[in-house]
Amino acid sequence: MPNLNAARISTSAVFLACGTGMASWAPMVPFAKTRLALNDADLGLILLALGGGALVTMPFTGAFINRFGSRAAIALALGLFSLALPFLTLAPSPILLALGLFFFGAGVGATDVAMNAQAVVVEQQFGRAIMSSMHGLYSVGGLVGAGLVGLLLGGGLTLFQTALVVSVLNLMLLAIGFHWLLPARFDARIAGSTWVWPRGLVLAIGILCFIAFLAEGALLDWSAVFLRFSRGFAEDDAGMGFAAFSLTMAVGRLTGDWVTRHLGPVRTIRFGAIVAAIGYFLAITIPSGTAALLGFAIVGLGIANVVPVLFSAAGRLKNPPPSISIPAITTLGYAGLLAGPAIIGFVGELTSLSLALSLVGLALFGVAASARIVRS
Repeated sequence: MPNLNAARISTSAVFLACGTGMASWAPMVPFAKTRLALNDADLGLILLALGGGALVTMPFTGAFINRFGSRAAIALALGLFSLALPFLTLAPSPILLALGLFFFGAGVGATDVAMNAQAVVVEQQFGRAIMSSMHGLYSVGGLVGAGLVGLLLGGGLTLFQTALVVSVLNLMLLAIGFHWLLPARFDARIAGSTWVWPRGLVLAIGILCFIAFLAEGALLDWSAVFLRFSRGFAEDDAGMGFAAFSLTMAVGRLTGDWVTRHLGPVRTIRFGAIVAAIGYFLAITIPSGTAALLGFAIVGLGIANVVPVLFSAAGRLKNPPPSISIPAITTLGYAGLLAGPAIIGFVGELTSLSLALSLVGLALFGVAASARIVRS
């Protein structure tokens, strides 16, 4: 009989490690931009490689889990992107940086699928809902990653040494907790899968997920660049924006069940999207570093529970059933998280980064206006 408490802790540690590793890239973006003399359009194109790597591996991860189990998939995927992170700080050319980001994104995408598969199995064994707390730890990992990079850089470590520390810590978490993850025999066997192009309510919810994930991905890849080049932050401090965002998102998600119960799904999305949009415009329109940090923190608090409520709404659909609607909506959502920041780069190069980010704020007002589609 497995130790379920140990399995829950170990799975939560994987969520923490994934969030830490992903967020540690955010404050490294300005260094790559400066080192390789990239403009916004070039950087946006290179960042597309991260999303490309994830989208390539995500469909195959399910097949791997079906054969070898989610525990083995976690070990390979988390190991891959942990090892890829230090290389990103050394890549001597845009092509090699894109290649490194492709493998980094491949590991991140596969880890995301595998850790959620493991979390589902652990939750089933517990017999009660524990998924939200695990996703909350992913957000905590975002805070830890961004904050740790700033702390280590401020302490005199080089960028490569900093990335190496993050990778070693993640690999240590994996090594310590691997034994307690549930083995392959607990993973559900899947005979096949069905994909249909989203339409109707599935498409509508998917579009809202796209925007919500885009609002998160925009700050992951561009908050440090915005603070460095638009608000005059030092390179060592530019990761503070994503750290502030991650802190408030973690608080919002860890208290999200209570919020949704009291406000209901429609008002949770409506108020959350409006608050996030206000945060974007506060950060962009007031020429102050403090205002930018406050704005990014407000974005995190507002956007925290939009995606969980959207996924719950998708799970209530009867036609098509969740087995079809959830994968379609997930794909659209991750397209926003992974490909959206590249679009921001192109728009920013044609106009300005501030204008590109303001378009995300406008899109969030659209989410608020469409909140009624999640009504039971």
